[in-house]
Amino acid sequence: MNGNIIRQFKKGILEIVILKLISEKEMYGYELASELNRRSESFNITEGTLYPILYRLEDDGLMETRWEQSASRGQPKKYYSVTEKGKQVMAESYSQWKAIVQDIAKIMEGLV
Repeated sequence: MNGNIIRQFKKGILEIVILKLISEKEMYGYELASELNRRSESFNITEGTLYPILYRLEDDGLMETRWEQSASRGQPKKYYSVTEKGKQVMAESYSQWKAIVQDIAKIMEGLV
């Protein structure tokens, strides 16, 4: 399949997936990237892709952050959590995504 098409699929769904993972547990960036890559065979996200999405979600009020001092390395970590608005957007977006997937399946299988 065309690599550009695959990239666009992933780009469109990443925000919902990121919101879902962070709604389960507050995480810092590297931890989130590792968890996403562990749970998925389709995504291989790098921090360079992840952080612009996190910043955009935060700017949109869908996430909030807090800093925590690390005991082992002395470097503070920025933890992300989902706001109530973020949870609502995630649920609505997921419902819309499921409807789109069903429509695509109907079209591709000639059921429409």
